[in-house]
Amino acid sequence: MHGPTPPLPLPTDKLRFAMPPMHESVEDERRHRKERLAGALRLFGRLGFEDGVSGHITARDPEFSDCFWVNPFGMPFRHVTVSDLVLANRDGQVVEGGHHVNQAAFTVHAQVHAARPDVVAVAHCHSVHGRALAALGDLLDPITQESCAFYEDHALYDAYSGVTVDAEEGRRIAGVLGSRKALVLRNHGLLTVGDSVDAAAWWFVTMERSCQVQLAARAAGRPVLIDHRQAVATREQLGGDLVAWINYQPMWQEITRSEPDLLS
Repeated sequence: MHGPTPPLPLPTDKLRFAMPPMHESVEDERRHRKERLAGALRLFGRLGFEDGVSGHITARDPEFSDCFWVNPFGMPFRHVTVSDLVLANRDGQVVEGGHHVNQAAFTVHAQVHAARPDVVAVAHCHSVHGRALAALGDLLDPITQESCAFYEDHALYDAYSGVTVDAEEGRRIAGVLGSRKALVLRNHGLLTVGDSVDAAAWWFVTMERSCQVQLAARAAGRPVLIDHRQAVATREQLGGDLVAWINYQPMWQEITRSEPDLLS
């Protein structure tokens, strides 16, 4: 007696796999970036990255490349909607929207955007574990798969000048960032960039978590480092913005399904 015939594998072209969307018009791309920005801000609020009025995510406008969408000054991340977002020029002057922007923080973002035309989004918040690692003046060690994504692809801005940030310091920060995806700003926090809002947001989330793991591992004992060859290989597999975009999609789906008002 023969058993039942096992089901045949489905053709791979019949299976769903999300990839970054392509838009035919500037208007559609602008709406897409604003939706993703509002969603990322909501998620950052959920994750506890907000600290008073500190913290920003900026997204380059697809038409006016020296203007950037940003969260309104003083509005809780958890309340931001697409219609609340503010468009500011490279000098931090509001050109669309009804709220102020945080001038000091925006200066850094504007200089990073100016130095990196490949970057669509920049994320910076005063998250707890990022600040703790920054207070040590340390970089992430290659001790987990996730931290290897940052191996030799993040840097330390080894200075602190207080709250007031001028354009020159913004240029210095952008210079230290170089072509990398992230910075540890000493005594300050983390900054990440990406070729989409999704990528920049994911890099910030996973970098903050990697800081938490590193601090916990050091407190418990002596972490075992992943060797250089394996760390590089892992970074090559997981360290690209497309992988970041893919990793971020469950978070995007969750926030838009549970809080659809953010799209208003």
